[in-house]
Amino acid sequence: MSSGVEQFGYREQLSRSLTIRDLVVYGMIFMVPIAPYSVFGFVWHDSKGMVPLAYLVGLVGMTFTAMSYAAMSRAFPLAGSVYTYAHRGLHEIAGFLAGWLILLDYILVPALLYVISAVALQGLLPQVPEWLWLMGFVLFNAIVNLLGVQFTARVNWYLLILELITLALFLVLASWALHRGLGAGGLTLRPVYDPTVFSPATVVGATSIAVLSFLGFDGISTLAEESREGIGAVGRATLLSLGLVGALFIAQTWIATDLARDMNFSSLATAFYDIAERAGGNPLRLLTILAVVVSSGVANAMVAQSAVSRILFAMARDGNLPAVLAKVHPRFRTPYISTILVSMVSLAVGLIFAARLDDLSRIVNFGALSGFLLLHLSVVNHFLRRERSRDWLRYLLCPLLGFLVIAYVLYEMDATAKIFGGCWIVVGLIYYLTLRFVFKRKLQLAA
Repeated sequence: MSSGVEQFGYREQLSRSLTIRDLVVYGMIFMVPIAPYSVFGFVWHDSKGMVPLAYLVGLVGMTFTAMSYAAMSRAFPLAGSVYTYAHRGLHEIAGFLAGWLILLDYILVPALLYVISAVALQGLLPQVPEWLWLMGFVLFNAIVNLLGVQFTARVNWYLLILELITLALFLVLASWALHRGLGAGGLTLRPVYDPTVFSPATVVGATSIAVLSFLGFDGISTLAEESREGIGAVGRATLLSLGLVGALFIAQTWIATDLARDMNFSSLATAFYDIAERAGGNPLRLLTILAVVVSSGVANAMVAQSAVSRILFAMARDGNLPAVLAKVHPRFRTPYISTILVSMVSLAVGLIFAARLDDLSRIVNFGALSGFLLLHLSVVNHFLRRERSRDWLRYLLCPLLGFLVIAYVLYEMDATAKIFGGCWIVVGLIYYLTLRFVFKRKLQLAA
Protein backbone atom coordinates (compact mmCIF):
# COMPACT_ATOMS: atom_id res chain seq x y z
CA MET A 1 0.00 0.00 0.00
CA SER A 2 1.25 3.47 -0.81
CA SER A 3 2.78 5.46 2.02
CA GLY A 4 1.90 8.71 0.28
CA VAL A 5 -1.09 10.97 0.85
CA GLU A 6 -2.95 9.79 -2.26
CA GLN A 7 -4.43 6.83 -0.38
CA PHE A 8 -6.26 9.35 1.82
CA GLY A 9 -7.62 11.35 -1.11
CA TYR A 10 -5.05 14.16 -1.11
CA ARG A 11 -2.36 15.05 -3.63
CA GLU A 12 1.32 15.52 -2.89
CA GLN A 13 2.06 19.24 -2.43
CA LEU A 14 4.94 19.37 0.03
CA SER A 15 8.52 18.30 -0.70
CA ARG A 16 9.51 14.78 0.47
CA SER A 17 13.16 15.38 1.29
CA LEU A 18 13.72 14.72 5.01
CA THR A 19 15.70 11.73 6.35
CA ILE A 20 15.16 10.17 9.78
CA ARG A 21 18.24 12.08 11.00
CA ASP A 22 16.61 15.31 9.86
CA LEU A 23 13.47 14.37 11.80
CA VAL A 24 15.40 13.53 14.99
CA VAL A 25 17.37 16.77 14.74
CA TYR A 26 14.13 18.66 14.14
CA GLY A 27 12.61 17.15 17.29
CA MET A 28 15.70 17.87 19.39
CA ILE A 29 15.88 21.43 18.12
CA PHE A 30 12.18 21.89 18.83
CA MET A 31 12.57 20.63 22.41
CA VAL A 32 15.95 22.41 22.79
CA PRO A 33 18.60 20.37 24.67
CA ILE A 34 19.20 23.38 26.95
CA ALA A 35 15.50 24.24 27.42
CA PRO A 36 15.69 23.98 31.25
CA TYR A 37 17.98 27.03 31.27
CA SER A 38 15.00 29.30 30.61
CA VAL A 39 12.48 27.91 33.12
CA PHE A 40 14.79 26.40 35.74
CA GLY A 41 14.04 29.07 38.36
CA PHE A 42 10.27 28.61 38.09
CA VAL A 43 10.51 24.79 38.27
CA TRP A 44 12.99 25.03 41.17
CA HIS A 45 10.62 27.29 43.09
CA ASP A 46 7.46 25.21 42.51
CA SER A 47 9.18 21.84 43.10
CA LYS A 48 10.95 23.08 46.25
CA GLY A 49 14.29 22.13 44.73
CA MET A 50 13.35 18.76 43.19
CA VAL A 51 13.87 19.90 39.61
CA PRO A 52 15.16 16.64 38.05
CA LEU A 53 12.24 14.77 39.63
CA ALA A 54 9.79 17.12 37.92
CA TYR A 55 11.56 16.48 34.60
CA LEU A 56 11.51 12.72 35.20
CA VAL A 57 7.74 12.77 35.78
CA GLY A 58 7.36 14.87 32.64
CA LEU A 59 9.47 12.42 30.65
CA VAL A 60 7.33 9.46 31.75
CA GLY A 61 4.13 11.19 30.67
CA MET A 62 5.61 12.34 27.39
CA THR A 63 7.00 8.86 26.62
CA PHE A 64 3.50 7.38 26.70
CA THR A 65 2.35 10.27 24.53
CA ALA A 66 5.21 9.72 22.08
CA MET A 67 4.17 6.07 21.77
CA SER A 68 0.64 7.20 20.87
CA TYR A 69 2.08 9.61 18.28
CA ALA A 70 4.16 6.80 16.82
CA ALA A 71 1.13 4.52 16.53
CA MET A 72 -1.09 7.13 14.88
CA SER A 73 1.65 8.38 12.55
CA ARG A 74 1.93 4.86 11.12
CA ALA A 75 -1.83 4.64 10.65
CA PHE A 76 -2.19 8.14 9.18
CA PRO A 77 1.09 9.43 7.65
CA LEU A 78 -0.29 12.94 7.07
CA ALA A 79 0.58 16.48 8.09
CA GLY A 80 -1.53 17.96 10.86
CA SER A 81 -0.24 16.15 13.96
CA VAL A 82 -2.84 15.57 16.70
CA TYR A 83 -5.51 17.34 14.63
CA THR A 84 -5.29 14.68 11.92
CA TYR A 85 -5.08 11.80 14.41
CA ALA A 86 -8.09 12.85 16.48
CA HIS A 87 -10.04 13.73 13.33
CA ARG A 88 -9.53 10.31 11.80
CA GLY A 89 -9.16 8.28 14.99
CA LEU A 90 -12.17 9.70 16.87
CA HIS A 91 -14.52 12.09 15.12
CA GLU A 92 -14.65 15.28 13.07
CA ILE A 93 -15.52 17.36 16.16
CA ALA A 94 -12.71 15.79 18.21
CA GLY A 95 -10.29 16.53 15.37
CA PHE A 96 -11.28 20.16 15.24
CA LEU A 97 -11.01 20.50 19.02
CA ALA A 98 -7.61 18.79 19.09
CA GLY A 99 -6.36 21.06 16.31
CA TRP A 100 -7.78 24.10 18.08
CA LEU A 101 -6.07 23.13 21.36
CA ILE A 102 -2.71 22.36 19.77
CA LEU A 103 -2.89 25.71 17.98
CA LEU A 104 -2.94 27.35 21.41
CA ASP A 105 0.39 25.64 22.01
CA TYR A 106 2.01 26.11 18.62
CA ILE A 107 0.81 29.65 17.93
CA LEU A 108 2.00 30.88 21.33
CA VAL A 109 5.27 28.91 21.46
CA PRO A 110 7.18 31.16 19.02
CA ALA A 111 6.08 34.22 20.98
CA LEU A 112 7.17 32.54 24.23
CA LEU A 113 10.57 31.79 22.75
CA TYR A 114 11.02 35.35 21.55
CA VAL A 115 10.17 36.65 25.03
CA ILE A 116 12.69 34.23 26.62
CA SER A 117 15.38 35.47 24.25
CA ALA A 118 14.49 39.13 24.77
CA VAL A 119 14.67 38.70 28.57
CA ALA A 120 18.10 37.11 28.24
CA LEU A 121 19.37 39.89 25.98
CA GLN A 122 18.07 42.60 28.30
CA GLY A 123 20.79 41.59 30.75
CA LEU A 124 23.46 42.18 28.12
CA LEU A 125 22.07 45.18 26.21
CA PRO A 126 19.48 46.88 28.44
CA GLN A 127 19.41 49.94 26.19
CA VAL A 128 17.86 47.96 23.32
CA PRO A 129 14.04 47.74 23.70
CA GLU A 130 12.45 44.30 23.82
CA TRP A 131 10.11 45.04 20.92
CA LEU A 132 13.11 45.52 18.63
CA TRP A 133 14.51 42.09 19.52
CA LEU A 134 11.08 40.54 18.97
CA MET A 135 10.77 42.04 15.49
CA GLY A 136 14.25 40.84 14.54
CA PHE A 137 13.60 37.26 15.61
CA VAL A 138 10.20 37.13 13.88
CA LEU A 139 11.57 38.46 10.59
CA PHE A 140 14.58 36.12 10.53
CA ASN A 141 12.58 32.96 11.26
CA ALA A 142 9.83 33.86 8.80
CA ILE A 143 12.37 34.22 5.98
CA VAL A 144 14.12 30.91 6.80
CA ASN A 145 10.82 29.00 6.91
CA LEU A 146 9.64 30.52 3.64
CA LEU A 147 12.79 29.31 1.86
CA GLY A 148 11.85 25.64 2.26
CA VAL A 149 12.09 22.68 4.61
CA GLN A 150 15.48 21.47 3.29
CA PHE A 151 17.10 24.82 4.06
CA THR A 152 15.55 24.78 7.53
CA ALA A 153 16.86 21.24 8.15
CA ARG A 154 20.43 22.29 7.28
CA VAL A 155 20.27 25.26 9.63
CA ASN A 156 18.82 23.03 12.38
CA TRP A 157 21.78 20.62 12.21
CA TYR A 158 24.40 23.33 12.77
CA LEU A 159 22.41 24.98 15.56
CA LEU A 160 21.97 21.64 17.36
CA ILE A 161 25.74 21.09 17.34
CA LEU A 162 26.28 24.52 18.92
CA GLU A 163 23.70 23.81 21.63
CA LEU A 164 25.26 20.45 22.51
CA ILE A 165 28.75 21.97 22.74
CA THR A 166 27.45 24.66 25.10
CA LEU A 167 25.65 22.07 27.23
CA ALA A 168 28.74 19.84 27.42
CA LEU A 169 30.81 22.81 28.60
CA PHE A 170 28.32 23.57 31.38
CA LEU A 171 28.18 19.95 32.51
CA VAL A 172 31.96 19.73 32.73
CA LEU A 173 32.49 23.05 34.53
CA ALA A 174 29.54 22.56 36.87
CA SER A 175 30.70 19.05 37.79
CA TRP A 176 34.16 20.40 38.49
CA ALA A 177 32.69 23.17 40.66
CA LEU A 178 30.80 20.55 42.69
CA HIS A 179 34.00 18.55 43.03
CA ARG A 180 35.73 21.65 44.42
CA GLY A 181 33.12 21.90 47.17
CA LEU A 182 30.72 24.48 45.79
CA GLY A 183 26.99 24.05 46.33
CA ALA A 184 26.25 20.60 47.74
CA GLY A 185 29.85 19.54 47.19
CA GLY A 186 28.82 16.69 44.89
CA LEU A 187 25.81 14.94 43.45
CA THR A 188 23.16 14.09 46.06
CA LEU A 189 19.72 12.45 46.00
CA ARG A 190 18.01 15.52 47.43
CA PRO A 191 17.14 17.01 43.99
CA VAL A 192 15.41 13.72 43.09
CA TYR A 193 13.67 13.13 46.42
CA ASP A 194 13.61 15.42 49.44
CA PRO A 195 11.35 13.82 52.09
CA THR A 196 11.06 17.08 54.05
CA VAL A 197 9.16 18.87 51.26
CA PHE A 198 7.94 16.10 48.95
CA SER A 199 4.30 15.79 47.97
CA PRO A 200 2.71 14.56 44.73
CA ALA A 201 0.95 17.90 44.24
CA THR A 202 4.22 19.80 44.60
CA VAL A 203 6.04 17.71 42.02
CA VAL A 204 3.16 17.62 39.55
CA GLY A 205 2.60 21.37 39.91
CA ALA A 206 6.25 21.94 38.98
CA THR A 207 5.93 19.41 36.16
CA SER A 208 3.21 21.61 34.62
CA ILE A 209 6.01 24.10 33.90
CA ALA A 210 8.84 21.62 33.27
CA VAL A 211 6.81 19.82 30.61
CA LEU A 212 7.20 22.94 28.45
CA SER A 213 10.75 21.77 27.75
CA PHE A 214 9.47 18.53 26.21
CA LEU A 215 6.99 20.10 23.84
CA GLY A 216 8.31 19.72 20.33
CA PHE A 217 8.72 15.97 19.93
CA ASP A 218 5.12 16.05 18.72
CA GLY A 219 6.10 18.58 16.07
CA ILE A 220 7.89 15.82 14.15
CA SER A 221 4.49 14.45 13.13
CA THR A 222 3.70 17.69 11.28
CA LEU A 223 6.43 16.75 8.79
CA ALA A 224 4.90 13.39 7.87
CA GLU A 225 4.28 14.55 4.30
CA GLU A 226 7.89 15.73 3.97
CA SER A 227 9.60 12.53 5.15
CA ARG A 228 11.11 10.28 2.48
CA GLU A 229 11.79 7.21 4.65
CA GLY A 230 8.43 5.49 5.01
CA ILE A 231 5.55 5.57 7.44
CA GLY A 232 7.59 4.32 10.43
CA ALA A 233 10.16 7.11 10.29
CA VAL A 234 8.07 9.68 12.15
CA GLY A 235 7.36 7.29 15.04
CA ARG A 236 11.00 6.21 15.41
CA ALA A 237 12.26 9.78 15.27
CA THR A 238 9.67 10.89 17.85
CA LEU A 239 10.70 8.30 20.45
CA LEU A 240 14.42 8.65 19.78
CA SER A 241 14.51 12.44 20.04
CA LEU A 242 12.39 12.42 23.23
CA GLY A 243 14.64 9.84 24.91
CA LEU A 244 17.86 11.67 24.03
CA VAL A 245 16.64 15.08 25.15
CA GLY A 246 14.96 13.71 28.30
CA ALA A 247 18.27 12.23 29.47
CA LEU A 248 20.00 15.58 28.87
CA PHE A 249 17.29 17.46 30.80
CA ILE A 250 17.62 15.25 33.87
CA ALA A 251 21.43 15.34 33.84
CA GLN A 252 21.77 19.12 33.57
CA THR A 253 19.03 19.95 36.10
CA TRP A 254 20.40 17.45 38.63
CA ILE A 255 23.87 18.97 38.50
CA ALA A 256 22.50 22.52 38.44
CA THR A 257 20.21 21.93 41.45
CA ASP A 258 23.04 20.58 43.60
CA LEU A 259 25.30 23.43 42.51
CA ALA A 260 22.57 25.95 43.39
CA ARG A 261 22.38 24.75 47.02
CA ASP A 262 22.13 27.77 49.38
CA MET A 263 22.00 30.29 46.50
CA ASN A 264 19.60 33.26 46.54
CA PHE A 265 18.39 34.15 43.05
CA SER A 266 17.71 37.76 42.18
CA SER A 267 15.11 36.62 39.64
CA LEU A 268 13.57 33.24 38.89
CA ALA A 269 13.69 34.05 35.16
CA THR A 270 17.51 34.34 35.26
CA ALA A 271 18.29 31.74 37.94
CA PHE A 272 20.20 29.41 35.64
CA TYR A 273 22.48 32.23 34.53
CA ASP A 274 23.47 32.73 38.19
CA ILE A 275 24.25 29.02 38.49
CA ALA A 276 26.34 29.15 35.33
CA GLU A 277 28.30 32.05 36.81
CA ARG A 278 29.01 30.02 39.95
CA ALA A 279 30.25 27.16 37.75
CA GLY A 280 32.43 29.08 35.29
CA GLY A 281 32.42 32.75 36.13
CA ASN A 282 31.11 35.56 33.99
CA PRO A 283 32.36 34.03 30.69
CA LEU A 284 30.13 30.95 31.18
CA ARG A 285 27.22 33.17 32.22
CA LEU A 286 27.62 35.17 29.03
CA LEU A 287 27.90 32.02 26.90
CA THR A 288 24.79 30.59 28.56
CA ILE A 289 22.78 33.72 27.77
CA LEU A 290 23.90 33.69 24.16
CA ALA A 291 23.11 29.98 23.88
CA VAL A 292 19.56 30.59 25.14
CA VAL A 293 19.11 33.41 22.63
CA VAL A 294 20.29 31.30 19.69
CA SER A 295 18.48 28.12 20.74
CA SER A 296 15.18 29.79 21.68
CA GLY A 297 14.89 32.89 19.52
CA VAL A 298 16.36 31.27 16.42
CA ALA A 299 16.50 27.45 16.43
CA ASN A 300 13.43 26.52 18.46
CA ALA A 301 11.24 29.33 17.18
CA MET A 302 12.20 28.41 13.62
CA VAL A 303 10.88 24.87 13.91
CA ALA A 304 7.89 26.01 15.98
CA GLN A 305 6.81 28.33 13.18
CA SER A 306 7.35 25.50 10.71
CA ALA A 307 5.15 23.14 12.75
CA VAL A 308 2.22 25.49 13.30
CA SER A 309 2.17 26.52 9.66
CA ARG A 310 1.73 22.83 8.74
CA ILE A 311 -1.17 22.44 11.18
CA LEU A 312 -2.85 25.54 9.76
CA PHE A 313 -2.22 24.08 6.30
CA ALA A 314 -3.85 20.75 7.23
CA MET A 315 -6.86 22.32 8.94
CA ALA A 316 -7.42 24.76 6.06
CA ARG A 317 -7.13 21.94 3.51
CA ASP A 318 -10.00 20.17 5.29
CA GLY A 319 -12.15 23.30 5.48
CA ASN A 320 -11.73 23.97 9.21
CA LEU A 321 -9.89 27.24 8.57
CA PRO A 322 -9.92 29.74 5.69
CA ALA A 323 -8.72 28.07 2.47
CA VAL A 324 -6.06 30.73 1.89
CA LEU A 325 -4.02 29.17 4.72
CA ALA A 326 -3.59 26.02 2.61
CA LYS A 327 -1.82 27.87 -0.21
CA VAL A 328 1.63 26.46 -1.03
CA HIS A 329 4.39 28.56 -2.55
CA PRO A 330 4.99 27.41 -6.16
CA ARG A 331 8.78 27.60 -5.88
CA PHE A 332 9.65 26.77 -2.26
CA ARG A 333 6.70 24.39 -1.72
CA THR A 334 5.98 25.78 1.75
CA PRO A 335 2.63 26.95 3.21
CA TYR A 336 3.69 30.58 2.96
CA ILE A 337 0.42 32.32 3.91
CA SER A 338 0.26 30.30 7.14
CA THR A 339 3.90 31.09 7.86
CA ILE A 340 3.34 34.83 7.46
CA LEU A 341 0.23 34.72 9.67
CA VAL A 342 2.09 32.88 12.44
CA SER A 343 4.85 35.51 12.33
CA MET A 344 2.37 38.33 12.79
CA VAL A 345 0.57 36.61 15.67
CA SER A 346 3.88 35.76 17.37
CA LEU A 347 4.94 39.38 17.33
CA ALA A 348 1.63 40.56 18.80
CA VAL A 349 1.56 37.93 21.57
CA GLY A 350 5.22 38.53 22.41
CA LEU A 351 4.57 42.23 22.96
CA ILE A 352 1.51 41.52 25.15
CA PHE A 353 3.17 38.89 27.36
CA ALA A 354 6.67 40.41 27.48
CA ALA A 355 6.56 40.72 31.30
CA ARG A 356 4.53 37.55 32.00
CA LEU A 357 6.83 34.69 31.01
CA ASP A 358 5.53 32.16 33.56
CA ASP A 359 1.87 32.75 32.67
CA LEU A 360 2.60 32.38 28.96
CA SER A 361 4.46 29.11 29.68
CA ARG A 362 1.49 27.60 31.50
CA ILE A 363 -0.98 28.66 28.82
CA VAL A 364 1.17 27.04 26.13
CA ASN A 365 1.31 23.83 28.16
CA PHE A 366 -2.47 23.78 28.65
CA GLY A 367 -3.05 23.71 24.91
CA ALA A 368 -0.54 20.96 24.24
CA LEU A 369 -1.51 18.71 27.14
CA SER A 370 -5.23 19.01 26.42
CA GLY A 371 -4.60 18.01 22.81
CA PHE A 372 -2.57 15.02 24.01
CA LEU A 373 -5.59 13.73 25.98
CA LEU A 374 -7.55 13.47 22.73
CA LEU A 375 -4.57 11.79 21.07
CA HIS A 376 -4.58 8.96 23.62
CA LEU A 377 -8.31 8.47 23.19
CA SER A 378 -7.80 8.32 19.43
CA VAL A 379 -5.34 5.45 19.78
CA VAL A 380 -7.76 3.40 21.87
CA ASN A 381 -10.73 4.07 19.60
CA HIS A 382 -8.94 3.50 16.30
CA PHE A 383 -6.92 0.39 17.11
CA LEU A 384 -9.12 -1.40 19.63
CA ARG A 385 -12.64 -0.53 18.50
CA ARG A 386 -12.18 -0.09 14.74
CA GLU A 387 -9.22 -2.32 13.93
CA ARG A 388 -10.12 -4.94 16.54
CA SER A 389 -6.52 -5.18 17.69
CA ARG A 390 -5.76 -7.36 20.70
CA ASP A 391 -2.49 -5.60 21.56
CA TRP A 392 -3.82 -4.38 24.93
CA LEU A 393 -0.40 -3.18 26.13
CA ARG A 394 0.32 -0.87 23.21
CA TYR A 395 -3.18 0.33 22.40
CA LEU A 396 -4.89 0.40 25.81
CA LEU A 397 -2.54 0.34 28.81
CA CYS A 398 0.09 2.78 27.48
CA PRO A 399 -2.44 5.35 26.18
CA LEU A 400 -4.40 5.05 29.44
CA LEU A 401 -1.30 5.67 31.56
CA GLY A 402 -0.34 8.63 29.38
CA PHE A 403 -3.87 10.00 29.69
CA LEU A 404 -3.86 9.73 33.49
CA VAL A 405 -0.44 11.38 33.94
CA ILE A 406 -1.35 14.30 31.68
CA ALA A 407 -4.81 14.69 33.24
CA TYR A 408 -3.23 14.95 36.70
CA VAL A 409 -0.73 17.56 35.51
CA LEU A 410 -3.60 19.57 34.03
CA TYR A 411 -5.56 19.24 37.27
CA GLU A 412 -2.67 20.68 39.29
CA MET A 413 -2.00 23.46 36.78
CA ASP A 414 -2.22 27.13 37.71
CA ALA A 415 -5.76 28.57 37.69
CA THR A 416 -4.81 31.34 35.23
CA ALA A 417 -3.83 28.80 32.58
CA LYS A 418 -7.03 26.81 33.11
CA ILE A 419 -9.20 29.92 32.80
CA PHE A 420 -7.44 31.11 29.66
CA GLY A 421 -7.50 27.61 28.18
CA GLY A 422 -11.19 27.21 28.98
CA CYS A 423 -11.94 30.49 27.22
CA TRP A 424 -9.95 29.29 24.20
CA ILE A 425 -12.03 26.10 24.06
CA VAL A 426 -15.28 28.07 24.25
CA VAL A 427 -14.16 30.37 21.42
CA GLY A 428 -13.23 27.33 19.33
CA LEU A 429 -16.57 25.64 19.87
CA ILE A 430 -18.44 28.83 18.93
CA TYR A 431 -16.32 29.12 15.78
CA TYR A 432 -16.94 25.48 14.87
CA LEU A 433 -20.71 25.70 15.43
CA THR A 434 -20.83 28.90 13.38
CA LEU A 435 -19.07 27.16 10.48
CA ARG A 436 -21.39 24.17 10.54
CA PHE A 437 -24.79 25.62 11.36
CA VAL A 438 -24.64 29.28 10.29
CA PHE A 439 -22.52 29.03 7.15
CA LYS A 440 -23.55 25.40 6.53
CA ARG A 441 -19.97 24.50 5.70
CA LYS A 442 -19.37 20.77 5.31
CA LEU A 443 -15.81 19.59 5.96
CA GLN A 444 -14.00 18.18 2.95
CA LEU A 445 -11.96 15.52 4.74
CA ALA A 446 -10.71 13.02 2.20
CA ALA A 447 -11.64 9.38 2.64
